[in-house]
Amino acid sequence: MSVEHAPEVATAAASGANATQRFASDKAFAASTPPERVSLLARELLSAVHKTIRDHDVTYDEYNALKAWLINVGQDGEWPLFLDVWVEHVVEEVASDTREGSKGTIEGPYYVPDAPELGSEATLPTREGEHGTPLLFQGQVTDVDGHGLAGALVEIWHADADGFYSQFAPGIPEWNLRGSITADDQGRFKIHTLKPAPYQIPTDGACGKLISAAGWHPWRPAHLHLKVGAAGHQQITTQLYFPGDAHNDDDVADAVKPELILDPQDVPGGQEVVYNFALDKA
Repeated sequence: MSVEHAPEVATAAASGANATQRFASDKAFAASTPPERVSLLARELLSAVHKTIRDHDVTYDEYNALKAWLINVGQDGEWPLFLDVWVEHVVEEVASDTREGSKGTIEGPYYVPDAPELGSEATLPTREGEHGTPLLFQGQVTDVDGHGLAGALVEIWHADADGFYSQFAPGIPEWNLRGSITADDQGRFKIHTLKPAPYQIPTDGACGKLISAAGWHPWRPAHLHLKVGAAGHQQITTQLYFPGDAHNDDDVADAVKPELILDPQDVPGGQEVVYNFALDKA
């Protein structure tokens, strides 16, 4: 007798756990940091924790609650989520401080390398009946002097209308709403996709417990993720946002910058937007 299994349901906590697995398999770890640097950073981080305890008379009950929560973050596989939401934006700010070209922002936990190559004018893969307003996103990749960069690579990915990303939630085709676009000989590209919706970061795991206990909100404004690079130039990682979103000013990940707000125009059947990227030399 055959046994029918209920289809797996997408959850934010499962997406967080998948992000942990992806990080462990995809990211290269820098093993060359000298001991003096490790000691400096570790001691300063611990000193900041010690200062917080002293300044605010942290109790044993509060300390034990923190210990239990830290254990839960690991058990739920949400360390990439926690760090990408509440820490990465400052690392990105420091790393890009000297750039003259386009602004970047955080990568987040849901990037996947080697998305399918789709040419200089592309339509991102979608499911039949995929929800969302049709969006034509187009622009040019140049150097900081405005010269087009032939063959620039534009990687793009974004969530579906329910806030889930392909390869991190069940029931979504592998490369849904993901693609790699190679710009033409003038650095120009066109991408046909669907306008994403705002969504909540996972609230059914340890990060959600922190949000609830602190009285914060879990919302991210609607955004497109991109990595843009060209030979001899610095790659930028960025997110682009839509005007009028209720959470552009209080993004839980604190990743929105004024330069990253798009200016879409309504056209028959959807919207169009132009956004150009200027890359610094490597």
